[in-house]
Amino acid sequence: MLVRRLARPLLASMFIAGGIDTLRRPQPKVDAAQSLGLQENTEQVVKGNAAVQVVAGLAFATNRLPRVSALVLAGSLVPTTAAGHRFWEYTDATQRADQTQHFLKNVSLLGGLLLAVVDTEGRESVARRATRVSRGAARKASKKSAKAAAKQRGHVERVRDVLPIG
Repeated sequence: MLVRRLARPLLASMFIAGGIDTLRRPQPKVDAAQSLGLQENTEQVVKGNAAVQVVAGLAFATNRLPRVSALVLAGSLVPTTAAGHRFWEYTDATQRADQTQHFLKNVSLLGGLLLAVVDTEGRESVARRATRVSRGAARKASKKSAKAAAKQRGHVERVRDVLPIG
């Protein structure tokens, strides 16, 4: 659908651009991540998260495993938001409003990604397909069982006809 082809790259653009920026200039993000208590290998963790955002963003934008890549992006967004936009820690009204806006923007992105995670593009979900197939198999097994029981009753009737049972 045309909307998906347009929406996915638009949604992914924030992650691709942000990830590239973090890979180029990691220090501001490293400082923010250290506020969460990450002390060892903080720079590697920040760069790893940025690389994940670039790769998953490109996959999502190009419709490669869109549900999986959206889930990965959603997972990478949570620590990014928690580290980078702690609006409740700011006392200056302007800074607090700025960080609140960024926090809410990320929450909105998370909502869009969660919609993408559950978007089956009009096809049956795996769970729905599995339920349908298992119900069909159960019906088929039940019919075979009923046929076998009827066949068995027929054998018993023939045996009674042949053998004089009291």
